Amino acid sequence: MKKLLFLLLFICKSALFGQTLLTSYPLDLKINDENSQVLNVENTQTHDVYVFAATTDNVTILKYNSALFLNDQFIFPKTNLENRILVGYSFGEDGNPNLYWATEDFKDIIIAKYYLETKTQKMLKFNFPFTTHDILNFFQENNVFYILSKDKKESTLTLYIFKNGTAEEKVFDFSSFKFQNRNTQFVTFNRILDEDPIEKIESADFTPLDKSSKKNKAYLINNHLILTFDYNPKKTQLFDLDIENHAINERTFNQSGIDNTNKSNSFLYDNKLYQLSVNKYAFAITIKEYNSGKSLKEIKVLKNDTIKFKNSPLFLQTDGRKPAELKKSSQFLNYLSLLNIGLSAFKNNQNTLLTIGGSPKEEDYYSYYNGDFPQIDQSRTIYFESILNKNLDFIQEPQQPLAIDNIYYFLGLQKRIAFQNIFKFKDYSILGYYDNATKQYIMRKFTDGFMQSEITNPIIDKAVFSKTFPFKKP
Repeated sequence: MKKLLFLLLFICKSALFGQTLLTSYPLDLKINDENSQVLNVENTQTHDVYVFAATTDNVTILKYNSALFLNDQFIFPKTNLENRILVGYSFGEDGNPNLYWATEDFKDIIIAKYYLETKTQKMLKFNFPFTTHDILNFFQENNVFYILSKDKKESTLTLYIFKNGTAEEKVFDFSSFKFQNRNTQFVTFNRILDEDPIEKIESADFTPLDKSSKKNKAYLINNHLILTFDYNPKKTQLFDLDIENHAINERTFNQSGIDNTNKSNSFLYDNKLYQLSVNKYAFAITIKEYNSGKSLKEIKVLKNDTIKFKNSPLFLQTDGRKPAELKKSSQFLNYLSLLNIGLSAFKNNQNTLLTIGGSPKEEDYYSYYNGDFPQIDQSRTIYFESILNKNLDFIQEPQQPLAIDNIYYFLGLQKRIAFQNIFKFKDYSILGYYDNATKQYIMRKFTDGFMQSEITNPIIDKAVFSKTFPFKKP
């Protein structure tokens, strides 16, 4: 406990809240106006950085070069985009941006291509088949915008790929595959997706527990969309969708950690599948090689065991506040049995950082009672952290905060900012946000580790915000 207190005090005195101010630009945004939106992104081909700021009347585009110097700014009237929200972006081969403006019900999307050299724009309309399809997710990666949808009646997924002003449609038919629950009863493909929508995982970013604890996940890797389904606690059912030729390859990874598993989940990272299985007496973690399915490491913890491979206390975090510490593995399992379980992996230098725990659904609230904690309705998350070296050996070492930890700490102390955007750039992370007091859009650089503080406040302790979900990545 003394070590933990020392660490927390050290963090408060050492964490640099805004490590480096990169840019600021005067803007007049209304933070309570539902028509105000901001996207702050990188063109991954040219490494230019863009700010797209929308108001009721205009769209402002700021273009920065790779050294974060402002190259140009453009203002376009928001014509024919009334009552639409900005849902994504892409960049054409000519380097010009495309912005995607959808109606609230996603019945249609206007693709606005902005020609920055001539300060002109061109608009195209994409009509989404909303009568027959439901949107599961939309995302962008490598300068391309994607929409993933499912047929309302048939067992098919459709991936729409938007680039260079066109929408390419890829259909994947799952009708020949079988889906069985833990009682070996057959369930439909649509039922699985209706009960647990697909969560898109950004492999280059740290994934907090509210995302990694989702049962159905998607990973975009080298023109393959990998789907992992953990609706059956006995196995991970994985589908490799080859986007180029529409082929589907099914694979099954059995949960081999403990008997009578009543909860399980998985996380795909760095060509390895990490599996977590739990019952009320124990939990187990198994690491398998993705290509061969070979088990690389397996560890099991009984409720009365000490978790020797943890590199942090057993944390219990309530509503984003500073984590409390659980003393026993049995307490950890008791809380875990009430939550959606999950784990995530993230490589930092040569080591892989693991976060293991449980997270409630955002709309759910639970009442817990445990001697030290009052019985009140609150949102609680539990977790601990471990570190694996390149040989997959658990190691113990002081863990400095990641850039994302420093960003969320900074956000937790701010009262006057809005429209936050977080993205990786070069070897650091950028937080972009609108400062309502100064009426400026600001970008700050954050890196991993402790640095000399610009602000010292010894009474503030640091909650590990990025492991849970008090703030959302836009």
